Amino acid sequence: MSQASTPVASSPAASPRLLVAASGTGGHLFPAIATAEALRQEGYCIEWLGVPDRLETTLVPSHFPLHTVSMAGFQGRPGLGTIKTLAKFGRATVQVRQLLKKGGFDGVFTTGGYIAAPAILAARSLGLPAVLHESNALPGKVTRWLSPRCTVVALGFEAAQSYLPRAKTVVVGTPVRDEFLTLEPPVLTDPVIPDGVPLIVVVGGSQGAVAVNQLVRAAAPAWIDAGACIVHQTGSNDPDADSYSHPHYIHRPFFGSMAALMHRATLAIGRSGAGTLTELAISRTPSILIPYPFAAEDHQTINAKAFVDAQAAVMLNQSQVVATDFQTLVLDLLADPQQLSAMATAAGKLATADSATKLADLIQKVVLNR
Repeated sequence: MSQASTPVASSPAASPRLLVAASGTGGHLFPAIATAEALRQEGYCIEWLGVPDRLETTLVPSHFPLHTVSMAGFQGRPGLGTIKTLAKFGRATVQVRQLLKKGGFDGVFTTGGYIAAPAILAARSLGLPAVLHESNALPGKVTRWLSPRCTVVALGFEAAQSYLPRAKTVVVGTPVRDEFLTLEPPVLTDPVIPDGVPLIVVVGGSQGAVAVNQLVRAAAPAWIDAGACIVHQTGSNDPDADSYSHPHYIHRPFFGSMAALMHRATLAIGRSGAGTLTELAISRTPSILIPYPFAAEDHQTINAKAFVDAQAAVMLNQSQVVATDFQTLVLDLLADPQQLSAMATAAGKLATADSATKLADLIQKVVLNR
């Protein structure tokens, strides 16, 4: 196990110590960071558990000391790779157990994914509480497998409860980045979009969405001719990102002002990861959702259905999207402000603005009652 990448600050002996295990994507990391920040304000000493060469090695060290263990998920059919993965899992569990003992931690908090498994098992083997947050409407395999071992499982969607019959569950919503929780909606200054101009914001999540990007670029001229501006977060994996150019089409791999973009957006287009949906709800943004078709167990489709059922979004199946129909759907929505307003109101009803506080309070109760 690699050691913390930043020095561990001294803290009062009475300060509770919590190990946060979150790794991989923004959907796992941003809710964990928001919750950890809320706990730190309550006097908690926070350290982080992640995996080398993943997003946490960039995002976390400026906030919290980071430890890493070598881990991998189970892919494909059982074979030699499965044996290697099991060996890594066993070593990681032992290493995390040693870290928890040596660090005098009072509990573990995780947002799921394969890093959650060694963290939960190590904590429970030492009699420490383990709190897991599941942001998706369809809980992941690790959550379904280990939820009975957790002290409590916090949920982003009420629909997830039916998949976890043997776990103690509490619905708290999904925490979002602080920038979404300002008293006044943030003003978009980069890029500058003129007042009164319809704005279409396209975001494929932290990994991008090449198929969605292609659909958007094909339809962009018609949308621009109709008077709209387009801000397109393409991700860093799109080889054709620069293939279309227009003054009213602004594209970058990533935008730092996502909260301001969502609040300014007339309509958003993107995937349906739990983090994206939470941000759409908080910012009351009408949306067209195109679930990532290769997401584990198609959980993004189940996420999206929760928004469709609430009439907050329209969902399209990526394999069945016809480019001309997609183009027309957006034009029809832009021409119907009453429908957009109704979708915005419905999205807002799905929001839990104080989710980080609720989750932090839940963790504190669990740790205090250990």
